[in-house]
Amino acid sequence: MKPSHTLAEITTPEGGRLTLVEHDGSYCIRLDGRDLMHSRTSCSELYLGQLGCGRLLEVENPRLLIGGLGLGFTLKGVLDHVGPGARVEVVELFPEVIEWNRQFLGSLHGKLLDDPRVEVRADDVYRTLKEAERESYDAILLDIDNGPTAMVKRSNIRLYDRRGLDLMAHAVKSRGRVAIWSASRDPRFEARLKKSGLQIESVPAKMHANAKRDAHTIYLADPFEF
Repeated sequence: MKPSHTLAEITTPEGGRLTLVEHDGSYCIRLDGRDLMHSRTSCSELYLGQLGCGRLLEVENPRLLIGGLGLGFTLKGVLDHVGPGARVEVVELFPEVIEWNRQFLGSLHGKLLDDPRVEVRADDVYRTLKEAERESYDAILLDIDNGPTAMVKRSNIRLYDRRGLDLMAHAVKSRGRVAIWSASRDPRFEARLKKSGLQIESVPAKMHANAKRDAHTIYLADPFEF
């Protein structure tokens, strides 16, 4: 069996150990030894990117916001479904994760961050949403932490409370879409979504293409139907 290699490591503001690990050509980011995301189980992130672009077919030059870079699969899913005129803003909390993508992850899906459609910055996506003008984005996609149940940073929970949902509803265009990745179905989060004034759909998502069961959930929140 080939050994695993720790490529990089940081300590989070809350004292957690976040590591980038490579094993036999696959990569994962771990928090205190637990897999947070893995390149071999990335189907749901790609699907998030695809679903997040689902209302952009007639938008010539869409503007999208992705909260969370991770291993880059949500970004890849978006870039595969938008045209050359799209503007894709990626907000990642940890600048080190951005550097890991540039330095170590080119073999996964090329140089995503060098795509001219992409602008990536190290910041808190909650602050980005708070500062956004009304109807700034055609699509907002969140792949933050472990979804509504925070693992990496406890304050990430505020993205999924009533205030965070109000900020997203304010920042998305009237014919746009909010798409949110969740590790599993979350009835309490669903209840909050239903009070946000958005039309809600929960979509099951597989961890990998050959999985027999759906493990994760993608929540779609649209301002209204066409």
